[in-house]
Amino acid sequence: MTRGTSPPARQALTDAPPVKVLVVDDNPGFRETLVTLLDTGDLEVVGQASSGAEALDLVALLEPDVVLMDLRMPKMDGITATRHLKERFPEIGVVALTGMEDQHAVRDMLVAGASGYVLKDSDGDAILNAVMQAAAGGGLISPEVTPSVIEELTAALNRERRRAHELEEAQEALIERAARRHELISRLGHELRTPVTVILGMAQTLNRYETNPEERREMLDRVAARAGDLAKLIERLEAAVESGLTEWADVTAVAREVAMAYDHVRIDAPRGPSMASLNRVAARRILEELMDNALAFSPEGEEVLISIRNEADSTEVRVIDHGPGIDPDLSQRIFDPLEQAESLNNRTHQGVGLGLTIARMSARAMDGDVTLEHPGPGSTIFLWRLAPAG
Repeated sequence: MTRGTSPPARQALTDAPPVKVLVVDDNPGFRETLVTLLDTGDLEVVGQASSGAEALDLVALLEPDVVLMDLRMPKMDGITATRHLKERFPEIGVVALTGMEDQHAVRDMLVAGASGYVLKDSDGDAILNAVMQAAAGGGLISPEVTPSVIEELTAALNRERRRAHELEEAQEALIERAARRHELISRLGHELRTPVTVILGMAQTLNRYETNPEERREMLDRVAARAGDLAKLIERLEAAVESGLTEWADVTAVAREVAMAYDHVRIDAPRGPSMASLNRVAARRILEELMDNALAFSPEGEEVLISIRNEADSTEVRVIDHGPGIDPDLSQRIFDPLEQAESLNNRTHQGVGLGLTIARMSARAMDGDVTLEHPGPGSTIFLWRLAPAG
């Protein structure tokens, strides 16, 4: 380190108090040299420390304006000391000082909160100027390391921006999923209350009024049937609630598992796996709901097709039947709770009217959707679009 011949970094200000400086370096000889250099009209060395830990104690006691911090020290290095110092005293300026041109260390020191960075073999005016810049709230980086530091900081900034963007997207997805699951849960009470009310009403009728054995048996059969529907509904709702817990799985494999429980089902899928982010239990329930609906409205013995296609931005699963189709006036309401395509007076396909509702809610909980792609006649097509795995 040499004292340069250029003009002083700052003119002495007669009315301004001197900048208080704490010098931190584990080399006593170099530390004394720094004290001599910094002994100017504008600067006052208020203390010396030989380690980062000692510096933290002295900062609290001496309240310096600027800390001239060595980077490489035993016990606690300058990077760690600077990080702790800036957390406790964010207003204090820190100038990093080292004998090595280490751009990685420069980056870490600046990230820790240092205002500037100079090399130990810089001329004296460069060190003085760095201290003055830090006292004024600015910063200075030694020209010998500036290009590398800028490159390192730019790369680090770009990484942080990408990470922040990814975190924002993940946060938005979590909020959306939470909203969907809240909507699902808020509707459970209403949806469960309807079949329970029916069962309760028939039970009260049996209890209050005398009926002949045939009527009594018929009502008990209806109670049992409704109770069975309710049990199945609860099982499906439980699966729907857990839909947000997804994994990387093969849609075609799940479809084949479901198809094994049905007759007259054909699967048309790519030869390779069709991978997507899904909850396997919920995925099975979605396909079962769509299959139950397709087979209920298909002529007896008619084939139902499950078609799976891998698109650029999604996996698409279609369940296709050859039944009478759906009235266009009902196609917009088919996913509403307790909605069925048949009126109560002429209904031949019994159910609680929640199958398609649950299928859609489960699909949306996994960032996909179930829609009626083609209402018929001739063929009815339900489309389950799965979001790509992220």
